[in-house]
Amino acid sequence: MSCYLRHLRGILDEAGVDVSAGNRKRVDQAIHGLVDVQYKDCPAAWKRLKLLLPDEAGRAEFVGKLKDALRGCDGEHPESGRQGK
Repeated sequence: MSCYLRHLRGILDEAGVDVSAGNRKRVDQAIHGLVDVQYKDCPAAWKRLKLLLPDEAGRAEFVGKLKDALRGCDGEHPESGRQGK
């Protein structure tokens, strides 16, 4: 798992994202894109996330954008819940 994804369990749950070996890279890339940080710069992405997520409005906006960014990722659809559960 990416260096910070384990800290985002609540956010990922809210977005209906189940991180797996098949979609881990796509989830990580989407998060980097949403915080406007070059992919694979985990410390910079985590720094921006820590500033954004404590604010309730920022958190809600991020969750919505993450759902949109990952719609259909590996056959999962955030609004229909997790697959295989």
